Amino acid sequence: MVAKRRFKQLFGKFYLAIIFLFLYAPIVTLIVLSFNESKYRGRWGGLSLKWYVGLFEDKAIMDALITTLVLALLSAFIATIFGTAVSFAMNRMKRIPKTVLMSITNVPMLNADIVTGISLMLLFIAVRYTMGFSSVLLAHITFNLPYVILSVLPRLRQINNSTYEAALDLGASRVYAFWKVILPDIMPGVLTGFLLSFTMSLDDFVITHFTKGVGVDTLSTQIYAEARKGIRPEMYALSTIMFVTVFVLLIFYNRKKEGRK
Repeated sequence: MVAKRRFKQLFGKFYLAIIFLFLYAPIVTLIVLSFNESKYRGRWGGLSLKWYVGLFEDKAIMDALITTLVLALLSAFIATIFGTAVSFAMNRMKRIPKTVLMSITNVPMLNADIVTGISLMLLFIAVRYTMGFSSVLLAHITFNLPYVILSVLPRLRQINNSTYEAALDLGASRVYAFWKVILPDIMPGVLTGFLLSFTMSLDDFVITHFTKGVGVDTLSTQIYAEARKGIRPEMYALSTIMFVTVFVLLIFYNRKKEGRK
């Protein structure tokens, strides 16, 4: 029995190692190539930081990066505010209306991105809305909302509503009671929704491609345009910086979350 248990443990560790290998081997390859002196992927030319230097000197890439970050932050922030308010309202609804709204909320997540992108593009064309940065922002807020709602709503179901009602009975306004009583308890769900929205907006290509106007480029659309000619090594450097930044933020967030427990 002991030998069988050890075999299962070793097999489980080996299986986990294989999964992580398939997940992170491409990322490790990208990071290594970002330090390759040679421009060609199949030839190692030694360690170099020239692609990182070239990255910050490339105006097109930096403009796309700034647009992507501003778009992701704005859409995540606005979606988090609206999504939290909607979650609070849904939590106080009766069963049937809540079920209907939950079903509607799940539809955009189950839909293919291309369906959402084309439908939003047709909507903007139908109302004669000039597509540009604002149209992409509206599109990103739209597909980020379900992620916020589905992150905040479970936290609202766990809290005790008696505390909120007691605050109202003591004379607090609804906004003040929500800000001081409800929000601190649901803050982990709010932060999770914000991070999910930020990541989804940062990563999106299909919806951005269909709703952007002329002269508006994010990193995803910029990389797609360059892929026809061949990806430049500067993009490896940019991807490495983004991966390391997100990885550090996730470690910091998880350590802070564990510290609260």
